[in-house]
Amino acid sequence: MGGIASGIAGGLAAGGLKTLAQGKRPDMASLLMTPANGLRVTEGLSHLRGAALKLGQMLSMDSGMVLPEELTAILARMRDDAQPMPPKQLQSVLNAEWGAGWYGRFRQFDLRPFAAASIGQVHRAVLPDGQVLAIKVQYPGVRDSIDSDVDNMASLLRLPGLLPRDMNLAPLMAEAKRQLHAEADYHAEAQHLTRFGTLLLGDEGFTLPQIIPELCTGRVLAMSYLQSAPLESLITAPQATRDRVAAALIDLVLRELFDFGAMQTDPNLANFRHDPKSGRIVLLDFGAVQPIAPALATDFRALLVAALDGTPELVRKAMLRIGYFAETTAPHHQDLIQSLFDMAMEPLRQSTHFDFGQSNLLDRLRDRGLALGAERDLAHVPPAATLFLHRKIAGTYLMAARLGARVALRPMVERYPQAHIDISPGRDISP
Repeated sequence: MGGIASGIAGGLAAGGLKTLAQGKRPDMASLLMTPANGLRVTEGLSHLRGAALKLGQMLSMDSGMVLPEELTAILARMRDDAQPMPPKQLQSVLNAEWGAGWYGRFRQFDLRPFAAASIGQVHRAVLPDGQVLAIKVQYPGVRDSIDSDVDNMASLLRLPGLLPRDMNLAPLMAEAKRQLHAEADYHAEAQHLTRFGTLLLGDEGFTLPQIIPELCTGRVLAMSYLQSAPLESLITAPQATRDRVAAALIDLVLRELFDFGAMQTDPNLANFRHDPKSGRIVLLDFGAVQPIAPALATDFRALLVAALDGTPELVRKAMLRIGYFAETTAPHHQDLIQSLFDMAMEPLRQSTHFDFGQSNLLDRLRDRGLALGAERDLAHVPPAATLFLHRKIAGTYLMAARLGARVALRPMVERYPQAHIDISPGRDISP
């Protein structure tokens, strides 16, 4: 990757000189995405899939607010273009995890995966008693290369002009490594899935797979296979159905934040499906579960209360506590960040149903965010816990918009009691 970064840097320099010779000022984003450099970037990131996606999530939130739009687009394509393991390699991994002769434990095992992601792929299998399973198998070497992959990804991001000059990547790199190591531990994911299954037991809105403990290892996750359809299949469903599903997803975010003390922070549409028979939402993939610190939940509750009450001075205090900006952040930049938050609160201030499908709020937020990202002297990055909470909120908004749902949001938020805003220094909101 170091060689790739050097090659990109050389390409940027050559392109910049050419642009200067034409009497124009070089633009980093445009230079980055020349055909030659775009190929180098894609090739380099393809070897760092998990690390690239994780840092990209932290920095851009899929909206280009920090990273150039061109680089964000490459990360999005990487997320959707995962390449599966060859069958021989898959068999080698399963031999190591289950022992030779593992195939005899199944009536059927499909060697071709039906789903693939950044660190693993999923296979359909049938036990001798007829129970259908989903078997997630981790790509070999993923866990061992996490630290070096994140470091190499950071080397690319440190190329001049990609990020604000004074942005400190070290905390994000450390958090990316921590989360990737956690996601690569399938024992931990099995525990998360079991915990959420208990928390949502009896809930008529959701269903989750059940873990098959005797087949689980650190690199293999075995669970019941749930027949379901893509959430997007509901686009043509009656309005009431789409509204109900979107409201359930939004309510789940609030429960994760304020009740559960943990949140599944990967809102990839593929992780949320629909059971046509029961009408329930099927929840999948609990590798990216993050604990929610009580202080963070308290501060977000206080922030929402202040926003709904229309008290901007309390909004700013809560935003400072959460880490949207620091006391040393220029007042102008604090104003810009607070105005972006105020815009995002528009749906909660409505006394009627908010129409996700017809609103242009997302476009306005993206435009305002891009303008904020253009402030190259704004180097402050919120804590990782806050970034991933926002990723979940943004992803849930996108799902509701995709469904064209209409939801009364204010009553949902007002169910949670008002909270005193503690602005004392030193309280830790990290998980």
